[in-house]
Amino acid sequence: MSIKPESIWAPCPSTIRGQPTPISADPKGERLAYANNKSVFLRSIDNPAISTQYSGHTTATTVARFSPSGYYVASGDVSGTVRVWDCVGEGATKGEYHIIGGRINDLAWDGDSARIIAVGDGKEKYGHCITADSGNSVGEISGHSAQINSVSIRQQRPLRAMTGSDDTSLVFYHGAPFKFNTSIRKHQRFIYGVAFSPDGSSVVSVGADKQIFLYDGKTGEPKGEVGTGEHKGSIFGVSWSKNSRKFVTSSADQTVKIWDAEAGKAIETWRMGEEGRVSIPDHQVGVVWPQGRSDGLIISLNLCGDLTYLSEGSPSPRKVVHGQQKNITAIAASDTKDSAPTLFTGSSDGRICNWNISTGTADYLDGEGHTNYVSAMAAAPDNRIYSVGWDDSLRSIDASATVFTGHATSTDGQPKGVTATSNGLAVVATHKGVQTFNDGQKQKEVRFNNASPTAIAAKDDLIAVACDDGSLLILDPTSLDTKRKVDSLGSTGSTLSFSPTGEILAAGCSNGKISVFNTKTWEIAISRWSSHTARVTSISWNKDGTHAVSGGLDTNVFVWSVKKPGMRVGKANAHKDGVNGVAWVGDGTIVSVGGDAAVKVWRAEGLS
Repeated sequence: MSIKPESIWAPCPSTIRGQPTPISADPKGERLAYANNKSVFLRSIDNPAISTQYSGHTTATTVARFSPSGYYVASGDVSGTVRVWDCVGEGATKGEYHIIGGRINDLAWDGDSARIIAVGDGKEKYGHCITADSGNSVGEISGHSAQINSVSIRQQRPLRAMTGSDDTSLVFYHGAPFKFNTSIRKHQRFIYGVAFSPDGSSVVSVGADKQIFLYDGKTGEPKGEVGTGEHKGSIFGVSWSKNSRKFVTSSADQTVKIWDAEAGKAIETWRMGEEGRVSIPDHQVGVVWPQGRSDGLIISLNLCGDLTYLSEGSPSPRKVVHGQQKNITAIAASDTKDSAPTLFTGSSDGRICNWNISTGTADYLDGEGHTNYVSAMAAAPDNRIYSVGWDDSLRSIDASATVFTGHATSTDGQPKGVTATSNGLAVVATHKGVQTFNDGQKQKEVRFNNASPTAIAAKDDLIAVACDDGSLLILDPTSLDTKRKVDSLGSTGSTLSFSPTGEILAAGCSNGKISVFNTKTWEIAISRWSSHTARVTSISWNKDGTHAVSGGLDTNVFVWSVKKPGMRVGKANAHKDGVNGVAWVGDGTIVSVGGDAAVKVWRAEGLS
């Protein structure tokens, strides 16, 4: 018995309203690099379901850039640390360097892949230039009085660099070693982006004043303003084409524009969102024009993390890559016998995505969803998915049409879990008690006076409820009367799961142990599943009921055998910041989600 990683379905880039979000493409134009939570993801451009994850940072990451050689990535985080790591092999860290006493906003490589300038919001300084292999100082970034938002290095000799800051000034540097040459004040507000052209002849700057300026790449002398009044919102990103004749900008006015650098005019414009309607999620906060491609592809990033693929000369996007952006807190797979199951995930920002398991692509659901933390999801036999969230509501999803059905149903308290009975009733556990719903209408309710529910599961004529006093209550699904009370959990139950036949119930606890009960006698059948070292968050059974998979806050995923309770295989560090959900979605195929916002697919082998 073994468990092997099969694929990582990456989350979307982390974004912050009113701030630029850097995204980078490798020199061949094959992969994107971007930051999400505490990780950096390298994602295939042509097949977004293929990606790798770097989880060496201990704080939230902010930026990642490929080296010109394509062999390394430099990434920065909110603590002011820059890590340089191998992006071709196993992702080994080459160096870790503390640059400034605050957030790294941007960084840039020189043309030799030997030097890095990292800038941001420091306490004593706002940036520094180091060697990539040793971290030695090779220049001083000075001349600014506020945080630096962007930096770019000329890829040819003589080396030049430019930085743009919240103090509305640009600073031009000569190198190497890099030193202050001149300060340029053209912008009236914060400067969000600077970029040297690939041939080094020009450098462009954009900012919150909706203005674009061009400068000479060798001397820093201003060439003039481009496209006055074209953009109606702050310009967050800029990127050059490989021939250095055109560049692309992305703006809060929901547009992406291609510019002719020589003529100074916009030659193509895309507007995202509904025509004539202001949409904050469609603010375009980042853009990259991948080099090494011949199809004219441009990738733009909006505020909600969607990656829009645009082709030069085509008025409509080629495709839009969706996904989760925050900590994934809930998972469920549609209960269908006719076709492959559809995977649903919910996150801490209320977003629910449906995933095509065969292709690894995600989409959003139509209709009104949750506005807050999605605390639990469960599959019903009639091809419905129930979800509950901290907006104190129950929602129903048509798994076939991938759409929310009906209206939000209010729950009497904060939901702790949700499950479905064999006849399609939704059963919700709140901090006050248990409620049943049928088509959005409350059917029954029972309140617990001496304990608060922490987890819930249902199968046939049984509802199991774990409580914070360490007890396990067995309820009748029709009357919600307590049929039995079991006091042998030993700790607060955190997740419950019936086997497909309903003969056994696995109860995961906050102390990391899993107790398996015989549902006829309610005696403990298996007590040896105790390898987790922190709270067990999720348990799922394979269709034969012979094996179970569990995930916990200790970041581990374990596969257990019923026939051989002492046999188990695991994967440590499956998800950074803990595993929040696991699901068995096929013969030997396991999906897990966690605090890193990624969806990971595992292959369990040798289960017979």
